[in-house]
Order: sequence, then C-alpha cells, then structure tokens
Amino acid sequence: MKHIIVFVFALLFVVNATAKKKQDKPNIIYILADDMGFGDLSCNGQEKFTTPNLDKLAAQGMSFTEHYTGSAVCAPSRSTLMTGQHTGHTPIRNNKELVGQEGQYPMPASTVTVADVLKKAGYTTGAFGKWGLGFIGSEGDAINQGFDLFFGYNCQRMAHRYYPPYLWRNDEKVMMPGNDWTNTVTYAPDVIQEETLKFIEDNKDKPFYAYVPLIQPHAELLVPNDSILQKFLGKYPEDKPYVKHNYLSDYGPDIVQHKYCSQEYPRAVFASMIYRLDVYVGQIMAKVEELGIADNTIIMFASDNGPHDAGGADPEYFNSNGPYKGIKRDLYEGGVRTPFLVRWPNKIKPGSTSDHISAFWDFLPTCAEIAGVTVDSQIDGISFLPTLTGKGKQKEHEYLYWEFSIKSGRQAVRMGKWKAVIYDIANKKKPGKLKLYNLDVDIAEENNVVNQYPEIAAKMRSIMKKEHTPSEVYPMQIID
Repeated sequence: MKHIIVFVFALLFVVNATAKKKQDKPNIIYILADDMGFGDLSCNGQEKFTTPNLDKLAAQGMSFTEHYTGSAVCAPSRSTLMTGQHTGHTPIRNNKELVGQEGQYPMPASTVTVADVLKKAGYTTGAFGKWGLGFIGSEGDAINQGFDLFFGYNCQRMAHRYYPPYLWRNDEKVMMPGNDWTNTVTYAPDVIQEETLKFIEDNKDKPFYAYVPLIQPHAELLVPNDSILQKFLGKYPEDKPYVKHNYLSDYGPDIVQHKYCSQEYPRAVFASMIYRLDVYVGQIMAKVEELGIADNTIIMFASDNGPHDAGGADPEYFNSNGPYKGIKRDLYEGGVRTPFLVRWPNKIKPGSTSDHISAFWDFLPTCAEIAGVTVDSQIDGISFLPTLTGKGKQKEHEYLYWEFSIKSGRQAVRMGKWKAVIYDIANKKKPGKLKLYNLDVDIAEENNVVNQYPEIAAKMRSIMKKEHTPSEVYPMQIID
C-alpha cells in the first residue's frame, strides 16, 4: 500500500510538472493603436492630456525610442507586423479597396503570420479590433490566417464608424443593439474590449496570443457622452469644428458609411478617445493581475502609423508627432516612428529605455524566439528578445526599408544615423529627388545633406532598388 501511495504522489508530481512546463511559455498581448503619434503619450511629452496607464506600462517595462511602423497607413503596416516582411516584400503594400465588397484586398493563403507561428508553438490565438487584410471568407480573413477567434471590424472602411450596426465574430455577424446607421446606441469599441477581456480570462490556464488592434484614435471623432468626455469638454479652444468638409457625412438615412461624422468639439473628443484607449490598456493590465498571470504575460503597445489629421483631428495643436516631421502617409519620421512599450515582469528592467532600431517586421521573429519555434518563411525581421531581457547579443539591422505606392510613389531607408526619403518617384513632369538627413543632428529632417554625402546617397539608392520586389497588385516605379 505504501508503495502505491508513493507511486501516486510521484505520478501527480510528474503530471503537475508537465502541466507547469506547458504553461512556461509566456502569454503575449499586442495592443495596436490606430493613428496614434509618438507624442500622444504623456510619457513621451504630451502636455494637453495624460495617458496614466500607458505611462504605468512604460514605468513597469521598456520604452523604445527608435521603433518604426511597417508603413504610413493601416493595411500595409499591419501586413508587415503579421508577416515579418517589410513593404518591399510583404503581400499588402497599400490600402486597396474592393468595389462592392466589405473588406480589403486579401493576403494570400500562402502567407505565414505571427498567429501561424505561435499556433505551431501551442498558443491559442485571438484578434480583437480592426483587421483590414482580407474580407470575410477570403484567404486573407483572420480565421484563415492563423487566428482561432476574431471579433471586430473586418473592413477598414467600416471601422471609420464607431456605431456600426454589426461587428464580426469569425464569419458571423454580431448585431450592435440600437445601431442602424441612424441611431447611435452601442459604442462598438467598448464591446470589442469586453470580448478581449473575456478571451484573456477564458485562456488564462494555457499560452495565448491576443492581438488587439484598437480603432482609436482613427477618425471619425466620436465618443459616448460619458464621464470621460465630460473630463475634456471645455478644456480646449474649439476654433476648428469639423462641420464643413467634403468627407463629412452624419448618421442618418443618407449616411455615406465610409466618411466621418461632424464634430463641434474635435479637440475634446480626440483627447477623450485617447484617454478611453488608455483606460482599455489599464483594464487589460488589471485583468492579467486579477487572474494571477501577470508575471507570465508580455504586454506590448504600439501604433500602426503616425498621427492623422482627418475628421477634425489637429495633430499640430496636440504636438502628436512629437519632435518629428510628418504625419500619417509620410515616410518622414513623424509618419513611421511611433511609441513602443513592452512589459514583461521579472524579465524586463522596469523603467528602462532602448534606442535599439527596430520595426514592425521584428515582431514575428521575436515571438518565435520567445515561443521556442523556428520560422520557415522568408522574413526581414530580427528578434529583439535580447534587448528585452538583456541576455545574449542583440543583432542589429544594417538598414530599414519602406515603400509606399501613393502619389507617384515614395521610398525611405534608415541606415544607422542616416535617413533617405524620396517622393514623387514616377512623376513625369517633376520627378522627385532623393533627400538625405543625418538624424543624429537633425531629428526633424530639415537639412537635406545629399550633396555633401554622395556616397551615402548612392548606397541608399542601391538599397531602395535591391529591397523592392515587383507586385502586380501594387505596381510602383523604382529609381535607377
């Protein structure tokens, strides 16, 4: 009998040890703001409102000062995040709409995403917010790209509206009570947040990856009339109401769904949108604490591109791009350098900062290294895990590359202290010329030094030519 008891206890020990081993892989929560600038966080210098929970996240973890988005607009930036490939290689390189279709041009079935990689490592995967990489039922649909659960807006145009009649749970519509394009009752981001917290709770006992692409503070500028809005009403001069614009369409029987509503108090509403986003971040932080999984959960926060000026938003008034030149759609620093915060208790030194030059396409290899799996697809990213933990040697990028097939084409390269930008590549009347900046002494990209450093300029041109692969869907001329 004594031997049986010893055997049972030994067996239980093995079972428990095995279960613990299975849970050793950390949960990963990646929160992505929509059009939030580097200067929109109070820990990055914002003075007209505060972001207390994001400040807390930075204080408890690491803040990256030289982190770059994948592109200067939504879909291609998210494509680089999902695939580990920059915009010269990633399948989605611009916001490409499909006529008569709710949703955007899809990623191909052959795409390997972060979700695919983490599922291979035993993670349960969920996405909550805005997708924009393939319409419902397409090969680019989130549930066909490695996610076990998707809840939110599949279509970027639909995500222009905060009171839509429905959202999607995988391939099924979920109606929003009281919303019918005229009446605005249910604030969709609040519902998405509830689903995010539920996913975290439902999967607390096993490794999970929660991708949380929020839609704030993307236009339209609209929030519930609650205590958060009241906190900001009357705080700012509202001398630029959004009431007359060719992209304006209010809720009602004649609504143009992809446009934005009017707004008499755009500054107060913009600040309250970011504050509400900050509340969501705080709720996620509180949820992992409540569940007892905070120490084994990595929380990352970033933005998909620089600040926007649509729907009444005023990035100049709020200094949303901080010290940088440019906003959304620009390949200057203000369009592609955004906040990046990472918290991982007992792994990352609290209150630390890093000037490691990194980009969205580094997220996939970092997750793979964290999860202990290999990446079988061709990627451009480099894991920044050594930077997070302070262990091992951190590899560095020789350069970062962007391309953007908008307004005759744009390209940019960051190589060490050097930044090269060219606009209007295919403009036949006045083709653009490459501009070169030394970011060590000119962070605002004001002084073009291309004539002083012809060898550096030539190197930048060769990188631009090398890193572009032709795309039939997103054709773009490249400089010779």
